[in-house]
Amino acid sequence: MKKLIYILSIISVLFACTKEVVIDIPGFEEQIVLDGRIDTGQPPFLLISKSKDIYAQTDLTAFLNSFVTGAQVTVSNGTTTVQLIEVCTDNLPPGSEPFVAELLGIPVADLATVSICGYTSLDPLIFGEVGKSYDLTVSFEGETYTATTKIEVPVSLDAVYWKPDGNLTNYGFSWATLSDPPGQYDAYMWESKRINTDANGDPLDASFLRPFGSVFDDEFFGGLTFDFFFDNPAAHGSGVADGLEGLYALNDTVVIRFSRIDKGVFEFMEKKDIQQATAGNPFATPTNIPNNITGGALGIWAGYSPTFDTLICVP
Repeated sequence: MKKLIYILSIISVLFACTKEVVIDIPGFEEQIVLDGRIDTGQPPFLLISKSKDIYAQTDLTAFLNSFVTGAQVTVSNGTTTVQLIEVCTDNLPPGSEPFVAELLGIPVADLATVSICGYTSLDPLIFGEVGKSYDLTVSFEGETYTATTKIEVPVSLDAVYWKPDGNLTNYGFSWATLSDPPGQYDAYMWESKRINTDANGDPLDASFLRPFGSVFDDEFFGGLTFDFFFDNPAAHGSGVADGLEGLYALNDTVVIRFSRIDKGVFEFMEKKDIQQATAGNPFATPTNIPNNITGGALGIWAGYSPTFDTLICVP
């Protein structure tokens, strides 16, 4: 009897300590998303869209319908302010097709098959210049969003080279040597594009691609000279043989675009990469992506000061 009373007492204590936990998950709230950039010597370019619920339709039609038209957009460099014009991929000004295709990451031939509208200007007075800051203002449906980015002084790579990986003789990574300037904050972005052609005479890569971890800052190597490597971002997926993932083939010709970026752009890109890498992992730490936009919009307004190198993949 004493044992029974003891067990019942333990059970009653356990039940008395339980508490129902109710998690209040906020509902979806649609937000404006800005995706803009300005490069040295290039016009500003901005895409505006609306965020989608995680449970929303995800086909091509839904994607195209998310883009916003009819906004008022201006860019200022401190002395000149220009209102951007709205252009669509199926009605581009002659000669702008390669530029737009590169920005969107799709072949020139496919531009006319979709209708994506963005905002830009052909006024050379607002093209990107090293050392200048660029203020973006977007007005849409009674709301105003602003952002500022800077085109930093570029930092060039000392050298680029390729070497076989491990016991392989015909495949390897792209390598580079960088001397980081002392006494200042620096952040960088690495992009690459193979320009040698396939059996049909088309370049292997239609546009510049970013490998994972392609943005980094000098927190741990400020003022040092060091070597590093990046993989081939196009050499992943079902079409790549086992053991050759991320590698460039012997005799590949690779254009490397190495850009210096400001701190705001770095923090956005870094956190975005982390979020994409851990998506769907229930044990990963949730990642909030910062942005440099005020007014309640999501996204980034980014300035880039690139330098270019051509790497021929031979030892």
